[in-house]
Amino acid sequence: MKVVMIGSGYVGLTTGVALSYIGHEVSIIDIDVKKIDKLKNRIPPFHEQGLEQLLQETSSSMSFYDHWEGINLDVDIIILAVGTPSKSNNEADLSYVEDAARQIGNKLTRNMNPLIVNKSTVPIGAADKVKQIIMQTCTAKGFVSHIQVASNPEFLREGEALYDSFYPDRIIVGVDSDFARNQLYSLYQPILERTFKPLSVLPKARNATLPPFISTSPNSAELIKYAANSFLAMKISFINEFANLAEQVGADITEVARGIGLDERIGTRFLNAGIGWGGSCFGKDTRAIIQTGKQYGSEMSIVQTVVQTNDKQRELVVKKLQNYLKVLRGKTIGILGLAFKPNTDDIRDAPSIDIIQRLIDLGVYVQVYDPLAMEQCKLSHPSLDIHYTETAEEVFNQAHAIILVTEWEEFRTLSYQHLVQRMRNNLVIDGRNFLNGEIITEYGYTYSGIGKGS
Repeated sequence: MKVVMIGSGYVGLTTGVALSYIGHEVSIIDIDVKKIDKLKNRIPPFHEQGLEQLLQETSSSMSFYDHWEGINLDVDIIILAVGTPSKSNNEADLSYVEDAARQIGNKLTRNMNPLIVNKSTVPIGAADKVKQIIMQTCTAKGFVSHIQVASNPEFLREGEALYDSFYPDRIIVGVDSDFARNQLYSLYQPILERTFKPLSVLPKARNATLPPFISTSPNSAELIKYAANSFLAMKISFINEFANLAEQVGADITEVARGIGLDERIGTRFLNAGIGWGGSCFGKDTRAIIQTGKQYGSEMSIVQTVVQTNDKQRELVVKKLQNYLKVLRGKTIGILGLAFKPNTDDIRDAPSIDIIQRLIDLGVYVQVYDPLAMEQCKLSHPSLDIHYTETAEEVFNQAHAIILVTEWEEFRTLSYQHLVQRMRNNLVIDGRNFLNGEIITEYGYTYSGIGKGS
């Protein structure tokens, strides 16, 4: 099939590469000229496992454009994968989606009939809005368009987005016709039936079961996306609330999480206590669905509490520092990790930024290290007054405390027994319960995890 992807972010690019790899001809358009120049040279604009190699492998079936003049919309499917950032009132901003819809309408002619697929995370009813804009634009040009718009939400994890593209848990399509359903089934058929050539750059499928193809209405598909992200965020905030209680009563939250997680009705995933979730999705989507609920008179009280709990959790490590060190002004604090999660350079809504800013406000000298995200932090937060170190070990130099913020695997194997000698004080606050507290303590540190009351 011939596919046009609008947007080359995490969703658009990883999905486009996957579709190209399984046999489709993919054109990607993005108005970010620098990003498209990189992609034309097969240089990924962000870190994602396997992306650089697959950009090379799909060079014959992928093309990139930074302007609409060169793009041909006489294709089978057009996918919208543009950003939907938060407005000041926390509603999802649909301006990029609506602009893409107008551009599609301007480029369509009477004899073109591609299926329009909305993959961006959008409020309920956005599929109808996109269809309305395209049809009105075509009507203004003198013909009636019978275009169809489907919803196809993504469920990709940054750092494992390509893996999730090839081995999804499920594929959800919101459609109004058999035509739209059949087109989307054909698009994903090699993934649904797992008939594509095995990939050397990604691990093998962890689940032998083929992914279900779930067909529903566009409104239901759009709500599924918000419900999924809100539920995952809720599991994290839930375990963090219990972690804070565990710390007060002398319990160990890791044992509590394992004890409840082995109940198959609950499951073990997303029950890791820590300093809370971040990234581009959970915060934006939970706040957006709260606003949607207000518009329809349906209070999303559980989701509201999820957000509030997560916001408070970021302050927790600062309070721990104050409890141990008392006055923080003039102290040196080392930060291990900037990215909101390991295996990505993404610092959008990362807990590290809020923690660092709070420490700076308290007069702390902050030195940080992250294996991937430091350049991105310099670009995104140029006024942040911190010292970037060249190695993780340098973070310990003259530090009164170390805070582990991102659970990078390399932080597990640092020479902690020697690094303690570089510090002025021996405090380690493990914001992800990532390290072995007993061993760290044996090395001479004062160790404090999250919810480790025992």
